[in-house]
Amino acid sequence: MAILEVKGLKKTFGNTEVLKDINFELEQGKALAVIGSSGSGKTTLLRCLNYLETPTEGTIYVAGDKVFDASENIKLSEADIRERRLHFGLVFQSFNLFPQYTALDNVCLAETLKAKSMPDFAANKAKILAEIKEHGKELLDMMGLSERMNHYPHQLSGGQQQRVAIARALALSPDILCFDEPTSALDPELTGEVLKVIRSLAEKNTTMIIVTHEMAFARDVADTVMFMDGGNIVEMGPANDVINNPQEERTKQFLSRYTEG
Repeated sequence: MAILEVKGLKKTFGNTEVLKDINFELEQGKALAVIGSSGSGKTTLLRCLNYLETPTEGTIYVAGDKVFDASENIKLSEADIRERRLHFGLVFQSFNLFPQYTALDNVCLAETLKAKSMPDFAANKAKILAEIKEHGKELLDMMGLSERMNHYPHQLSGGQQQRVAIARALALSPDILCFDEPTSALDPELTGEVLKVIRSLAEKNTTMIIVTHEMAFARDVADTVMFMDGGNIVEMGPANDVINNPQEERTKQFLSRYTEG
């Protein structure tokens, strides 16, 4: 079953077409790695899926429900955008943690804000907040950060901060977890601990879209690899096939940079 269907997605900034007729499906429980040079449209695609950018054309379906249709030309309210954004969790390359909050508070914040909008919150405040806190602890434990939950971001390494960010993205149980170059801001020795967490999520059949420059990781962890260039999907297929035996000349040129020397 396709959890995500993207049809005819285009995004234009001024006279520049950054996404040019993007079409693909993602099966539930599968991991898709998106590779390509800087400026190929990878991050813009994630931003469109997460309602950080509005596509110029196209439709997006999640679990069979249409969550975006550019042809309808409807101005969504902030509440509508927040509701639709819940389908996706986004992990940024630069962590984006709130410095004034502990790791646990960062993880619990979104779930707490959502709970406060519920009609029964005031009557059950203590119970609801306790449950949210327990859930946050469980997520940080899954990230190997039980002993760091009361630390502030400046007291954590880059790898630890990124793992907090992953826990935060998981807090609202999104249908699809998105990563935008999750290791690009990390020192090489810290990259492995974040990749290990993403690998464990893949083993649990977490549906993911991972924009990455780690080719070996994409091959070994993703079910499918999509190579983008110039706003187009140039090649897409089983991860091992695309990485080890690309069919398109442009894909071969791109991947040759990672195998030479």
